[in-house]
Formats: sequence, C-alpha cells, structure tokens
Amino acid sequence: MADSILTLALKAQQIDPDRSTTILSIVVALGGLTSLVAYPLVGRLSDRTTSRLGRRRPFLLLAAALIAAGSLLIVAAHDTVLLTLAFVLVGTGAVAGLVAASAIVPDQFAPEHRGTPSSMVGLGAPIGALLGLFLAQLVQPHLTAMILLPAGVAVLALLLLTIVLKDRQLTPEERPPFVLRDFLGTFWVNPFRFPSFGLAWWSRLFIFLGVAAVNAYQTFYLIDVQHVDEATVGTTIFLATLVLTGVSLIFAPIAGKISDRIGRRKPFVVVAALIFAVGLGLVAAAGSIPAFFLAIAVLGLGQGVYFAVDFALVTEVLPDPANPGKDLGIMNLANSLPIMIVPAAAPALLALGSYTALFIAGVIAAAVSALFILPIRGVR
Repeated sequence: MADSILTLALKAQQIDPDRSTTILSIVVALGGLTSLVAYPLVGRLSDRTTSRLGRRRPFLLLAAALIAAGSLLIVAAHDTVLLTLAFVLVGTGAVAGLVAASAIVPDQFAPEHRGTPSSMVGLGAPIGALLGLFLAQLVQPHLTAMILLPAGVAVLALLLLTIVLKDRQLTPEERPPFVLRDFLGTFWVNPFRFPSFGLAWWSRLFIFLGVAAVNAYQTFYLIDVQHVDEATVGTTIFLATLVLTGVSLIFAPIAGKISDRIGRRKPFVVVAALIFAVGLGLVAAAGSIPAFFLAIAVLGLGQGVYFAVDFALVTEVLPDPANPGKDLGIMNLANSLPIMIVPAAAPALLALGSYTALFIAGVIAAAVSALFILPIRGVR
C-alpha cells in the first residue's frame, strides 16, 4: 500500500484533474473508515481460528487475494466510486496482513526479547514504502505498471511468509469461548480497566496524525510548493523515502537492542516522538528540496525509533496476552483513524495557511503523543 501515496493521487488526477484533491480525500477517508471495522474484527477472528494452517496463515492468504483484486480494480477505476471500492479492498487486505504479521511477535517471543523483532515489524512500513515507491518510479509515467508492480511484489511476499511461518494450530479446547458480550466488545477496550493500553493507543493516534499529514499530501506538496514536475514526482518521493528508510534502518534496530538490554521502553518512545515533531517542523519550514530532504532525515530518525520500540511497549500492555490479535487490531485503529481524520481536516488547514498549517498541526500532534507515554505503568 505504500505506493498509494503516489499512485492514488495520480489516479485521482487522471479521473478528474480539477477535483483530484477532493477525490483523494474521499477515497482515503472511506478506506480509513473501513479499516475501523477490519482491524479489530480480523484480529478477533484470527485469535479464534482453528484452521490446520494455523491462526495467522489464513489471513495472510486473504490479504494476498484482496490486495491483488483491489489493485486490478484501481487500474480499471474510472470514477470516485470504483476507486473507493478498489482502495477498500486493498486496504482490507493490508489490514489482514498487518494484523496477522503483528501477532507473530507476542505469539512467538517473550516480553523481554521483543525489542529486535518489534523493530523489524516497525521497519516494515518504511521499508515497504521504499520498495513500493522504487518499483513505481521505475515504470513511471505508466500508471498501470506503477500500481500493479508493487502490488505483485506484496502478494508474493505475503505468500512467502505464509509458507515459512511456523504457525501453531489452535485446538478447539484452546479457542477462547464465544461470549456475545465479549464479541460485541471486539471494537472496544475499556481504558479505565486497562489504562496503560489506552494511553499507548492515544499516543499512537497522535503520532500517526503527524505521519498522515506528510504521507497523504506529499505528492501535492512537492508539486505545488516545491514545484517538482508531475512527470518525475515519483522519483522525488522515492528519494525522500530512501532517506527516511535509510535513517530508520540505522537507528531503529540499535534502539530495539538497547531497549531490550536495559529493559526500558518509555524514554525511547518519548524522545522519538519529540524528534518526529521537530522533523515535521522542518518540513513546514523547508524552502528547497535539499531542506525538505533534511527534514525527512529527521523524520526518519524519530519515526524509525518510535515504531520499533513503541510496538514492543504495546505488546507488554495488552489486556489479553494469550490472544493478542484482537487487541493489536484495536491498537492498529490508531494507525488508520488518522487516514480518515487528516483528509477531513486538511481542506480547512490548507485554506488557513496552505501546507505550513497542515504540518504545524502535525508537530502539535507528535508532541502530544509523547505526553501520553509518560503516565503508562507496568513498562519502564
């Protein structure tokens, strides 16, 4: 899905150049709304799955099928409705894959050894973005190839993980009993009963508001503010993602290992969120492409360390550690809600102060994210 930063915007312009930003906002917002249901539901279903393939493998296969079908429909879409449906399919597939892959960490690693595998899960997003954009810009300006080539690689990667994953089959006796009240609670974790989980959720929500402020409108920002040629904007976004991912790859694994060794999570997450806020401020002030790349490097440092160590922190405050899928699904709502919130708020912010106001709002959100980490208990 990472290349959708670029390809959805270009597809929206292809459908209607005069309404492209509106089309993008509608598509991304409705896709985010679908994720609100998909994240916890997929998690709950995977926790209860007794398939011979295991608890997580069936959802990796489902992810591959939905991403393939949705990507083909994006290519064929000729109006906002079809493009929205296509993005919903791709987004639901991405949700299934992410929930299944995320659950592998608490399924197979003890809490004191989750820093390194958590950094690998956290780095999946920037590495995926880098690879997706690299493949997309290789075949630009051919939009069909830009959509299908990264999607094909994603499908193959999901199938490969399905093959190599040692996913233990859940026996009927181990399956959590079906209780209607619990099932209705699929989309809810009581923050008063589990305050640390609730605080971690709010922290994630606010950091992803900052992420969405950059990701959703990066293509338009580069074209409108930095005056990058539309025909080569894919290359610029790829280079920016290369910088972001390169910095993340250097610091995230180091942070994960040190966090495991000293047994502390919160200081890493707080500092990373503040660094991310600084990076967004630098994006808002960037007066040239080199300044923009410098800002992206700072974002890479903050985002990489945050995603790596915060996920380890999250796995240690889960309400039901034996069945992590549902609770990780709810935690991932904090990732997807901003995809819906930012497009809804962006038009007003853009009218107020262009892209500067949008990025400054992201700065504030990232700073608030750090504040929510401080009161968390049960994790140092």
